[in-house]
Amino acid sequence: MIVTTADLFRIAYGRFAVGAYNINNMEQTLGLFRGHAEAQAPFIIQISKGARKYAGIPMLEGIIRAAERMFPEAIFAVHLDHGDEQTCYDCIDSGFYSSVMIDASHEEFAENVAITRRVVERAHAKGLSVEAELGKLGGVEEDISVDAKHAMLTDAHEAKLFVEQSLCDSLAVAIGTSHGAYKFSGNQGLHFDRCTEIQHAIPGVPLVMHGSSSVPRSEVERINAAGGAIDASASGVNEDEFARAVPLGVTKVNIDTDGRLVWTRVNREYFRDKPAEFDFRKPGEILVREYAQFIAHKAEKLLSAGTLADVRSALS
Repeated sequence: MIVTTADLFRIAYGRFAVGAYNINNMEQTLGLFRGHAEAQAPFIIQISKGARKYAGIPMLEGIIRAAERMFPEAIFAVHLDHGDEQTCYDCIDSGFYSSVMIDASHEEFAENVAITRRVVERAHAKGLSVEAELGKLGGVEEDISVDAKHAMLTDAHEAKLFVEQSLCDSLAVAIGTSHGAYKFSGNQGLHFDRCTEIQHAIPGVPLVMHGSSSVPRSEVERINAAGGAIDASASGVNEDEFARAVPLGVTKVNIDTDGRLVWTRVNREYFRDKPAEFDFRKPGEILVREYAQFIAHKAEKLLSAGTLADVRSALS
């Protein structure tokens, strides 16, 4: 059942974080739905501009609709990830999405507000909610690239002004995460003090953590042992920190890189061990199973596992 992102956030705020995962194909989608069925957790499907270009808009919607029929107990929202203004309008007008993210964080504050406000007005007229971003995450994800020296934490006072002026419904904040597989060095972690300041400035506004993959060392090592060349120093967010962020208003957590690592590890190991094989459905079956396990594990860390019955009751 597709529901509004606003409803999920209303139920989740302060209790658990909703996992938000990008999809590009059938195997990812099946693993996503199966994992959340096992965990009994709600979730958010994210569709990026890159995915819309790669698979095609009708294909992505068709895959999601088919999965919805196969998993009738699922409760989820459909969200545009890192959209520009025109893509936001396309998704708002499609009637398929629950929410959109307008990413104008690369603009000056006033321009970010103006762009976000235009998208909000268009989205609210159709009953959709809007996620915006303030601050800059470092790293690379699809067409997003920010040097570490240009990354900056979200300022709490600016967050208050931004929400008041833009009327956005949720805010992606920079509190120490980054895009891609190269996030932290040494013992750096999330800036909970900054998250606390932001929550105090905009109480009740759902906060979003982008770039929240953990980049498990075991996945990197297995990929490299099967012929990969990922930097062994790659590291990410300590997933045990998710639970600490929930009481501070973090209600949505974006996880993408970890899922790509699962895909890479499954396929590299399969074809390394079976060099004469060419039936792509066999590693695909393994991927669905492994991806589902990965999803169920993340739901536990996000505190959303086991909440599906309560969410269904709250929606009725």
